[in-house]
Amino acid sequence: MKNNFSQNTSIFQKLRDYDYVLLMSILILGVISIFAMYSTDGGEILFHTKSHFVKFSIFFPMMLILSFVNIKFWHAGSYLFYLIILGLLIWVALYGVQASGSKRWINLYFLNLQPSELMKIAVILCLAKYFHRIRTERINHFSTILVSLTIIIVPTILVITQPDLGTSILISLSGLIILWLSGLRIKYFVYSFILFLISLPFAISFLKPYQKLRILTFIDPDRDPLGSGYQIIQSKIAVGSGGLTGKGFLKGTQSYLDFLPEKHTDFIFTLFSEEFGFVGSILLLLLYGLIIYRIIRTGLISRSFFSRLFCFGFAFAIFLYVSINMSMVLGLLPIVGSPLPIMSYGGSSLLATMIGFSIVLSAKINHNQNIS
Repeated sequence: MKNNFSQNTSIFQKLRDYDYVLLMSILILGVISIFAMYSTDGGEILFHTKSHFVKFSIFFPMMLILSFVNIKFWHAGSYLFYLIILGLLIWVALYGVQASGSKRWINLYFLNLQPSELMKIAVILCLAKYFHRIRTERINHFSTILVSLTIIIVPTILVITQPDLGTSILISLSGLIILWLSGLRIKYFVYSFILFLISLPFAISFLKPYQKLRILTFIDPDRDPLGSGYQIIQSKIAVGSGGLTGKGFLKGTQSYLDFLPEKHTDFIFTLFSEEFGFVGSILLLLLYGLIIYRIIRTGLISRSFFSRLFCFGFAFAIFLYVSINMSMVLGLLPIVGSPLPIMSYGGSSLLATMIGFSIVLSAKINHNQNIS
């Protein structure tokens, strides 16, 4: 009788500590994404709408189930999760599905899995566990820095060879923010930045021709308005034509007349901005801001350093993905192939994001637990 009462109390406690604001924000964003996908299909329920709806309908309940898994499970399985995703990246290099000159996917029949998207979460999880056990005085030791950089660099190199420069940059930055949050001295970041600037001309020489073209197009999109500069020029026109309140749902001319390529993936924000204008774009940004705030809040109230590191790292990652995607479609950054979380079409990206949210929700439920 007592055990049953304790168990019920535990369930009640979990439900009481659940972050319903974050949950509703994710759900609202998911509903918006489905309507946006419906718009990309021209106001019909076609492939992208059906596929995105099915994936969200599967991954959202999966997130709910995983969120009730104790945060100690995620801590215990962090290294294993990282090694599994690293193994999948090696599998991609050897036997991956090739499309449009890139080898990034594993064919699972029901889903073309892109392990590099999952590595964005795995590297944060792995480093959060690694620094959770490192004493403060050892954080700036050479061996500690070497191990943490190896955790970041190995998957980054594997992703670059696919080739996928955009995702490799996101993996690297997600890992580096954990190093900064863990207490690594700022001088190492300054030295690294100086070294990066010095090596930049040499690094550019190793870029693929299309990657060099993206950089040149970013500097001057009008140099090839019907070729490499076409996407960014049309994206700017679409965003600008939305005005203050937008043209209305399903009334975006740039999108419907097919002037805007890749509107269901990297340029989904452009379509949304054209239809709902400046006001709609600001509301979407506020929704992302609320999600990031709730993740940071969970990190602040968590007793374990592991939970804090993961939440802060994941919040930064979401901020990074949103900032880079929106900057990219507005011409403020070169096009690097960065999806907008939940909004963009892509099963692997959605799966990785939902796993990240489930860990945050687990950290919120178990925020009073101290992981030894």
